[in-house]
Amino acid sequence: MITTQDIGLQYGGRTLFKDVNLKFMKGNCYGVIGANGSGKSTFLKVLSGQVSATTGRVDITPGERMAVLNQNHFAFEEEMVLNTVILGHSELVAIMKEKDALYAKENFSEKDGERTAELESRFAELNGWEAEATAGALLAGLGVETSSHSKKMKELSGAQKVKVLLAQALFGKPDILLLDEPTNDLDLKAVSWLEKFIMAQEESIVLVVSHDRHFLNKVCTHICDIDFSKIKLYVGNYDFWYKSSQLAQRLISDQNKRTEEKIKDLKEFIARFSANASKSKQATSRKKLIEKLTIEDITPSSRRYPFLGFRQEREAGDQMLRVEGLNLVRDGKKILNNVSFTLKKGQKVVFLAKSELITTELFKILMGEVTPDSGKIEWGVTTSRAYLPNDNSAFFQDSKLSLIDWLRQYSKDQTETFIRGFLGRMLFSGEEALKKCTVLSGGEKVRCMLAKILLTNANVLIMDNPTNHLDLETITALNEGLIDFKGTLLFSSHDHQFIQTIASRVIAVEDKGVRDEECTYDQFVGYEE
Repeated sequence: MITTQDIGLQYGGRTLFKDVNLKFMKGNCYGVIGANGSGKSTFLKVLSGQVSATTGRVDITPGERMAVLNQNHFAFEEEMVLNTVILGHSELVAIMKEKDALYAKENFSEKDGERTAELESRFAELNGWEAEATAGALLAGLGVETSSHSKKMKELSGAQKVKVLLAQALFGKPDILLLDEPTNDLDLKAVSWLEKFIMAQEESIVLVVSHDRHFLNKVCTHICDIDFSKIKLYVGNYDFWYKSSQLAQRLISDQNKRTEEKIKDLKEFIARFSANASKSKQATSRKKLIEKLTIEDITPSSRRYPFLGFRQEREAGDQMLRVEGLNLVRDGKKILNNVSFTLKKGQKVVFLAKSELITTELFKILMGEVTPDSGKIEWGVTTSRAYLPNDNSAFFQDSKLSLIDWLRQYSKDQTETFIRGFLGRMLFSGEEALKKCTVLSGGEKVRCMLAKILLTNANVLIMDNPTNHLDLETITALNEGLIDFKGTLLFSSHDHQFIQTIASRVIAVEDKGVRDEECTYDQFVGYEE
């Protein structure tokens, strides 16, 4: 168990959080959420002792082992991959070293023999004899091939190093597991494996920071929300937290509604969510907790969500887009090979590829920014297009422009009142609207680009990895905005829930052309709940 007593943390004059009194219990998985810069990663560091709180203290049940996902990808460059995983269990490693030192002694005393017997007993208790096999299984589950297990860490790619460090944190069944963005650089198969692994940790406490809503929805029994320097715990996964906070807001705003009617609404809401629970023990325990909720337990969130209502100035005709035989070579490497497809009005299509470069180059061709080596593109005459590029840095190079002046470049209405109102919808209000565009964070730049797109009222949107750099609030708002959009959408993404809830067609750009199916993402990849 982990308890926090009056935890507070200040950096300079800024208070990240204060008066935090929480209890984290075994068998639960807590999703730590909050706006960018709210202190999610820092809170995990306070719990692990890597950062000292300004006030209060953290208490951990004596004897419980904590494992933390290491964020330093270069910490074990000279270590063998398999050994790096085992290093996640410091007690086991210490025992192995002491045993080796004792057995290497020339004059092995009776006292040495007694100590060796103690070490061997503890080694067996910690499943030391299966350590290499266990480490290998973790690596395999995360997609690190067996041929890489004997390599040195410095020989691996950045994405592979992330997987090894994740396996290191998972190794040895820790009592407490702290994971900061564990799904980064994982493919769908590895994320699914990790979901199942975490849900099987019935005797552990897991805290995870993630922007992956599908992952949070699968593994979390509780949400730990960092909001305006306060940290609160809520029962349920991310979707339940989000929708219950919206329900609470509606119930509070409807002053004329009787308590009995509010209780009825709450029960219907809980029944609807409980019915969606999967058969895992994790989901079953979460369901039982949810069913015990009362109106007092459902509280509105003070979080702010941008308004992303995409509108068409005019509806496009039936002829949208025809692509025939696109070919593209870059630096002697085939990027696109005989890519052909036809789009219908109103379709929402996700484009998949083994490399982001493939979808990025395809979208640039569709927007006329890149000329293919061969092939033909024909857009319908009634189409109007807006584009969100993967790399938006070229749009933010003028250090003289404030956000107001930056957005004014793309607006028909040049008045400051209109521009400020539009920026306010994107959460840039007051002094925020006067910031220079060159000092924006990655997420702020994407929000500006989305504002630019909203001003166009285009009937075709092309979005290249639109959720990159965004916080959960903006991802959620964008997700809902694109579901409601009546026009045509072409996009790429690594966000499982984003794709599954938006796309009705999947086009995978492969080495020999395309695989094209009108279905959901889960149906396309054969995802199993």
